[in-house]
Amino acid sequence: MENIDVKNILGLKLSTDPRWVDLAAIELGAILTDHAYCEQKAALTCISLIQKNHDKPLVVDSLSPIVTEEWGHFRLVLAELKKRNLPFGKQRKDIYVNHLIAFQKKDGGPDQRFLDQMLIMALIEARSCERFKRLSEGLEDAYLRNFYRKFMESEAGHYTMFITLAEAHLPKKMVRDRWQQWLAYETTLMNSVEIRGDRIH
Repeated sequence: MENIDVKNILGLKLSTDPRWVDLAAIELGAILTDHAYCEQKAALTCISLIQKNHDKPLVVDSLSPIVTEEWGHFRLVLAELKKRNLPFGKQRKDIYVNHLIAFQKKDGGPDQRFLDQMLIMALIEARSCERFKRLSEGLEDAYLRNFYRKFMESEAGHYTMFITLAEAHLPKKMVRDRWQQWLAYETTLMNSVEIRGDRIH
């Protein structure tokens, strides 16, 4: 885990602009608040996926511990805000995730919907891990560098789990072809959205 390769390990085609870390350091309360909400939404999304895919035992068994893990992360970030006497601010609109949701196929059948649900989660987890890596290397605060290194290590395997779940239920070529479409779209998205230090994504 010493060096996470964005392309070979996380699958992403584009690294985060290094300037993002400097902006995040300036808006520490905002980035921690947004991080807390990201962890909360990850837990809630996994619960929703379990409910929607109750007939897929592998999905239920794989995502159940992730719910606990992500909610634990939410509590860790809340504790960090409290320790630093920073307020837990209101939830902000996640432009990045909303654009990903818009890319999901609306006219596909159940298999296509399931595939896109798994791949959007894979992409969000991969980008989150890459952002945590940036924070673990670029922040001046040594404690926070270690704090985010632990998150990076925890999140690193999540994206592959969602791809594996998709491949367990659908043809591998179908999954891989659609994954490449997602990666190409995400690259275009990353090049078009504003660099903001108050957002994890």
